[in-house]
Amino acid sequence: MRNTAVPRGPSPGHCCVVTTGTLLAMWMQRNKTQMPTADSALPDRADSVRLSGVHFVNESSILPPYPEDAEVAYFGMGCFWGAERIFWQLPGVITTAVGYAGGFTANATYDDVCSGRTGHTEIVLVVFDPDRVSYDRLLQAFWESHDPTQGMRQGNDVGSQYRSAVYWTTPEQQLRALESQKRYEEELAGVGYGPITTEIAEAGPFFYAEEYHQQYLAKNPNGYCGIEGTGVSCPIGLEVEMPPRGGTDT
Repeated sequence: MRNTAVPRGPSPGHCCVVTTGTLLAMWMQRNKTQMPTADSALPDRADSVRLSGVHFVNESSILPPYPEDAEVAYFGMGCFWGAERIFWQLPGVITTAVGYAGGFTANATYDDVCSGRTGHTEIVLVVFDPDRVSYDRLLQAFWESHDPTQGMRQGNDVGSQYRSAVYWTTPEQQLRALESQKRYEEELAGVGYGPITTEIAEAGPFFYAEEYHQQYLAKNPNGYCGIEGTGVSCPIGLEVEMPPRGGTDT
């Protein structure tokens, strides 16, 4: 379980004495930024985690089936504790949950993922009503709430589990994600950031994280939150919201 008193990893400006233990930690940290292959990944687990299935904040179901007209989106932006809170606060979001995706090991545990040997990244599942909040608005919150140029890390959180990712569930989501990436990359480049490293891919299996991770910052208001954006606004999502599906422009 994460230490909730202080952020993980050395604080800015921290001077490390190079000892055998430090060298081992540095080697392990580098190793965790390397993606495993299907052959080298940890084996599948037979059983999924046990969950109450109830959202701690709004008492919605975090498990399917979801409302018929709802859409599902998946976002990875570093530690999922703070990331999930961003999305459950958005009007039009029906429910959220955290878990693991993008890797190989079925039913991975948190300890499995922290080993760097599952290939998974920490993911927020977002179930939303597209008549109340657009996918563009979710993308805007995603891009602006983390640094998508950092590769296999977010701030002090280092490893493949902290990589930036968008896993789309519809062709429209794919197009909007790629377009938003292009536009936001231009904005970031204008103030000196490097290219975006976010993985944009079709959603595969999603494995729920353990119960204590779900809506963690609502249960632990003083818990660790490593979420920090670049301060650069994302132009997508600032346009007029889309009309309800089936509606027409006037």
